[in-house]
Amino acid sequence: MKLPRTTLILILLALGLGGFVYLYEIRGATVREEINEQKQQIFSFAEDDVQSLTVKTKKLTLNLERNSESSNPKWLIKSPISGPANDAIVSYLMDLLVKGKSDAYGGKLRTLSTPVKELGEFALDQPQATINIILKNRQSHQLILGKSNFNGRFLYAQADSAAKPDGNINVLLVSTDFANAVNRELSEWKQPVDNSQKLPGLSTPLPTSTNGK
Repeated sequence: MKLPRTTLILILLALGLGGFVYLYEIRGATVREEINEQKQQIFSFAEDDVQSLTVKTKKLTLNLERNSESSNPKWLIKSPISGPANDAIVSYLMDLLVKGKSDAYGGKLRTLSTPVKELGEFALDQPQATINIILKNRQSHQLILGKSNFNGRFLYAQADSAAKPDGNINVLLVSTDFANAVNRELSEWKQPVDNSQKLPGLSTPLPTSTNGK
């Protein structure tokens, strides 16, 4: 059965319109959502991109480097001591750096455009911690952690602190988990000792027999 020319044209127009709707509304929405998600994140690098970390707090400056010879442990402490790092502790911090975003204001990353001279109001001039990140491609990033906000739910922070054209700095609100991740004793950063492999098994001593008089 041969379709009339007009019907055929209408079918082709409908197919073309359907393809446009799919590309713009469905596929386009997915791409736009991915772009918005990236904009909300603090940094755009992946965990595997990171070569080294320096965590500086008021009590400790710790240098960590990816282990190039083995994945167990994945991270090594280079200073103030040398030795294997606690991968679970480092991974917790890495997860925050890679996926970190502000949960305030509907999950959107909240920024406050602030003059440099007012950074002290957020304790960013004398921060509780500074995290320096070096990527495998030698690019560097920095996250500075200031004080908690008024309700204690978030921290004021400064990421890659280059001034904008107007001379201001973007101050972020980030999770307080960052403070928990970096404010640790040196012993927590070290790989735990597996006592089960180092200590010999304990055996129950047999009772000694005594001869009766």
